Amino acid sequence: MRNIALLALALAACGSNNKTADASMDAPPACSVPTAGSKITTRQIGTVPGAAMLATSPPADPRLFVVDRDGYVWIFDNEVRGQEAFLDLSDNIAAGGEQGLLGLAFHPMYAANGVFFVFYTTNDKNVVARCGTSTANPNKSSGCTPILQIPDFAGNHNGGMMEFGKDGLLYIGTGDGGGMGDPERTAQDTTNLLGKMLRIDVDKKDPGKEYAVPTDNPFGNEVFMYGLRNPWRWSFDAENGDLWIGDVGQGVVEEVDVLKAGEQKGKNLGWSVYEGTGCCMTQGDRCTQVGQQAACTLTDVVIPKDQRMHSDGWLAIIGGQVYRGSCYTDMVGWYFYSDSNKGGLAKARLDGDTFTKMDLTGTFPNSPASIHADARGELFLTTSSTPGRVYHIEAGS
Repeated sequence: MRNIALLALALAACGSNNKTADASMDAPPACSVPTAGSKITTRQIGTVPGAAMLATSPPADPRLFVVDRDGYVWIFDNEVRGQEAFLDLSDNIAAGGEQGLLGLAFHPMYAANGVFFVFYTTNDKNVVARCGTSTANPNKSSGCTPILQIPDFAGNHNGGMMEFGKDGLLYIGTGDGGGMGDPERTAQDTTNLLGKMLRIDVDKKDPGKEYAVPTDNPFGNEVFMYGLRNPWRWSFDAENGDLWIGDVGQGVVEEVDVLKAGEQKGKNLGWSVYEGTGCCMTQGDRCTQVGQQAACTLTDVVIPKDQRMHSDGWLAIIGGQVYRGSCYTDMVGWYFYSDSNKGGLAKARLDGDTFTKMDLTGTFPNSPASIHADARGELFLTTSSTPGRVYHIEAGS
């Protein structure tokens, strides 16, 4: 994100290679009686010691796993946090600001293999690691081994969000490496893994790698999409595979990009030629770039569905997720998102080609860091405060 000074303020095309868990592994029921009503509230369920970066769950698992930026993953069972961390990587990472343990994704067959993946930062690289779960204790990890290490030259703009797509492949969002103005011009360079959406096959291995590059990746490497500044939080719509990205802007605009399933591979999100729909070469702050700037002559650039202006208090967008739970009938199909500086909540939906958005009224947590779903499709908001707070997003009359 923008310097998480602001954290402190503050499927791809679905292929035939379907590795998702058996359909009989349905998520546990969210609630016995669904609730109608569109008034959105948040209910705090607990805290973690450090900044809470993300809350998520393995498929069909009733527990909630919360990522602590300081290098821990904590389990909430029936909204009670365990006394010991599920995972402790505190000695392996560089943490603070935009650095730390940032992402967590469970293998689609986690119930059978106990495999999950984390994204964390060191002083000079971003790391994706494969981790296991203890066979003797399902509430403890057996450790992690790095599988992908991406050199990084600055402490900010690390991305870190990961999810498995409906194709069973792991998608990884990376920032442009940091600094201001994309100083190394990584985002438009499809040979560089920074400023990208990556896609890898964690169930196969290419020679010399601990994973395989899918043969239909568009550039012959891990890169699946490019032109991102800092896709801090993004998600797939669990129902249709649409991809929603909150890409943090620089001096003028924050953006939400939506790419439908089957229309994602190889797409260019525009940075650092564009910030939102603004041309960096000509806009007032020139995207704070130095050196030669690119002319805004790119073709087939994805146009944001929503742009939020810094002049309105949006400074670091917190991308969220489309609600597909069963508790709150009037939330279904709406995407919920926020901003680490402005706070509050907004919702949006895409029906065909019609995009609708709405800012919500009410009192909501300050310093949001993520909005993400558990196995039931219920949404949880976490905060970058210390301690990090975890909230269930709810609705009623």
